[in-house]
Amino acid sequence: MYTGMKKFTCIIAASLLLAACHPSFNPASVRDATAEEIARVEPPCWWTGMKMPLQLLVQGPGISGCTVSIEGAPGVQVSGVSKAESPNYLFIDVIVGTNARPGTCWLVFNNGADSFKYPYLLRGRQEGSAGRTSYTTEDMIYLIMPDRFASGTPDNDTGWPGGAYDDGSALPWRVPATPDKVDRTDPVARHGGDLQGMTEHLDYVAGLGATAIWNTPLLLDNQPVESYHGYACGDYYHIDPRFGDNAAYKHYVDQAHARGLKVIMDIVTNHCGTAHWWMEDLPFKDWVHRFPEYMQMNALFSVYMDPNAAQTDLQRQESGWFVPSMPDMNLDNPYVLRYFQQWAVWWIEYAGLDGLRVDTYPYNEPGPMSRWCEAVRREYPGMNIVGECWDMNIPQLAYWQTGHPNKNGFDSHLPSIMDFPLQSAMVTALCEDRIWWSEGMTRVYSVIAQDFAYTDLDNMMIFFANHDHARTGDILREDPAKMKLALAMLATLRGIPQLYYGDEMMFLERKDCQSHDGAKRIDFPGGWPGDRQDLFTAEGRAAARGVYADAAELHDYTARLFGWRKGCKAVQHGKTLHFLHRKNVGSANITDNAYSYFRYLPDEAVFVYINNNPEPRALDWSHYSEFVSGPVTGTDVLTGEPVVLQDGLQIPARSALIVEFAR
Repeated sequence: MYTGMKKFTCIIAASLLLAACHPSFNPASVRDATAEEIARVEPPCWWTGMKMPLQLLVQGPGISGCTVSIEGAPGVQVSGVSKAESPNYLFIDVIVGTNARPGTCWLVFNNGADSFKYPYLLRGRQEGSAGRTSYTTEDMIYLIMPDRFASGTPDNDTGWPGGAYDDGSALPWRVPATPDKVDRTDPVARHGGDLQGMTEHLDYVAGLGATAIWNTPLLLDNQPVESYHGYACGDYYHIDPRFGDNAAYKHYVDQAHARGLKVIMDIVTNHCGTAHWWMEDLPFKDWVHRFPEYMQMNALFSVYMDPNAAQTDLQRQESGWFVPSMPDMNLDNPYVLRYFQQWAVWWIEYAGLDGLRVDTYPYNEPGPMSRWCEAVRREYPGMNIVGECWDMNIPQLAYWQTGHPNKNGFDSHLPSIMDFPLQSAMVTALCEDRIWWSEGMTRVYSVIAQDFAYTDLDNMMIFFANHDHARTGDILREDPAKMKLALAMLATLRGIPQLYYGDEMMFLERKDCQSHDGAKRIDFPGGWPGDRQDLFTAEGRAAARGVYADAAELHDYTARLFGWRKGCKAVQHGKTLHFLHRKNVGSANITDNAYSYFRYLPDEAVFVYINNNPEPRALDWSHYSEFVSGPVTGTDVLTGEPVVLQDGLQIPARSALIVEFAR
């Protein structure tokens, strides 16, 4: 229980605050608030017909000394006002009744000597908003780091000088100057990618067979250095002006939808950035976790389910800071939790989003984050949310998926989790040529063998890399054959596949810098005017040389795979039956570096053979007699040609055979 609330909160009855709205209110009778009196109101607008109660955060010098009412909107009323520890905040609980209508209402403040008003916009929800669908196993998610993808508006590359910024809300947003400027030679500086650049290349993404896009954060990150990644938020309600503005983001989502692409927003509830505006004056002392001296988290996820865990280890995991530039939010404070619940709902409704991804999920306090998930899915029952639970221990990872029978009774209400054990197994296996018992493709077999641990296999996000990993092309020693094997598994294993931008053409890390993160988050060639190579076009890929010599072949391989996957129900919804392969080496019988499996439904099936050996393999079709007897004629997914699955069929070295057939 949050103990500070009773001491510092004053809940005032609605009847004492003129809670009933006055439709006859004359706005001209009360002067407008100045920018000095009201610095911000969040959320910046709201909607009629929402289930989530509205709580406004109002910031302004000495604002806690004011009473407040809402005027000019029937059915909208103040139900309570809470003071914070800082005198410069009020939290206003607002009832938006069923009879409320879209339009502008007025927050009227009175400090005893004077009154002033602030316009607040109520919007109407789009029809069917609450029933929106989300990403599923029928989708392929393409992950983009916006700063490194494409620059469509060079004018914003110099940064933002500070000042008023029209984002379409009631009053201009006063954004601070952005010190981190564009320098493409510096791997940790801004490179200038933006929303317009992404919008201009949506056809490229759709052409790969992707049906959804996950962008790393686009909100203001105003750290003085390394702000390009966006994970140290400086303002939760505004797009970083170096990417564009709120209207540009909404336009981007609309254009994605026009091409059949869903949009997933990257949500960071665990931490903000030290340059966030509220760090200069926190509403409550415990708005973020603070300690006598800096305390970093311990990344010890086991403390949540470990009956022997020490409280000091649990506290460090829950409350320690991710890094010194990212203060840890205190979700046990009910005002912080409500803030983040509303914030997620606001962006879904405002931009028309199709899903969420939660960064560093297990670093949040589990109880409040469970209530966060519940609140979002209460508003949008079909909304999928995937959590980044970077845990290689499968039982510990399974703990975080909703419905898991945890002994301590905890339910995260988080529908989807990222499959890090499978990611590690895939890239490690593909690097191993000489193997023994548990090495090579047996690693993948062993991870899939533990599928019993998970509650919902359809809601596992699978991937072989994202923005936090080294480039797969470097890990696989720049071998395009092995890159194809990774893509083949991504397209055919159970779960929701996610592909990191550029891996469809085996992007490699920059070799001219020491920053590991900056080196792997490279610019997409062709995304900037004057780039020597343009990999967004077929002509540019065909002409590519050097490290991109295989770009055209790999791109087309990816597009064929995921274009086919969009129509394959057996892969999207089918069960898995997999097989271990063995071979004789002298007198020993050891595991072979191959892996095969069926994805199947009652009337259709897909057979996949992953040959990670440096030599070809002849198919022993009798090995699969428990699933199908006798030769089977199907279609080779990668060539479109008919093929007979039977004894002796050759699978070339380091290649995948994918055959679709009717049962």
